[in-house]
Amino acid sequence: MNSLARCWPHHAKTYFTGGCGILRTMSTGSQGWKSSSSESQTKRLSVTGKERREVVLASQNKPAGALQYVLSKADALTAWIRNGSMHPMTFGLACCAVEMMHCSTPRYDQDRLGIIFRASPRQSDVMIVAGTLTNKMAPALRQVYDQMPEPRWVISMGSCANGGGYYHYSYSVVRGCDRVVPVDIYVPGCPPTSEALLYGIFQLQKKVRRTKITRMWYRK
Repeated sequence: MNSLARCWPHHAKTYFTGGCGILRTMSTGSQGWKSSSSESQTKRLSVTGKERREVVLASQNKPAGALQYVLSKADALTAWIRNGSMHPMTFGLACCAVEMMHCSTPRYDQDRLGIIFRASPRQSDVMIVAGTLTNKMAPALRQVYDQMPEPRWVISMGSCANGGGYYHYSYSVVRGCDRVVPVDIYVPGCPPTSEALLYGIFQLQKKVRRTKITRMWYRK
């Protein structure tokens, strides 16, 4: 009780919600319910003495000022444009590339979603690594990735691109293209179907919507 008295005032009662991890304080004054996130992001526990960081809900993460509001709206607009105009760079290396080609056929018709393959890395923002990556091909993969403009994303398609697959223990195969380039989405399968690749592209679109243009520096 002494440690509790040192941490909290006598006129306040503390309530811990179970699932979301939000700590709330109910004051006996006229303020009523009040979230502790407005006071401080870190509270000291009364029993162990350790600091506990709060979990801020999405509804509580609101723009603080006009500049932050404008930047958030610009991020949403930029993400909406990028979702509707993805230009993948084809990097077919093995049999997975056949399933990647099927996405452009009338059966799946990825063009209706704004996904159009480009043969030039300078006009692409997504690279689909489909197939087995060998040691001799790894420098070429990195060179093409470096020629792509920012922001850029990578989809690893198939077991061989994810971790070597059937040729994992071969002396000439890279055990995963993520050792050469940073990978955003992994599509499993040997080979994965065209539906699986489209689902991976949809997951990448969700990731793009959560990406902020002011925080792209960490991907370099």
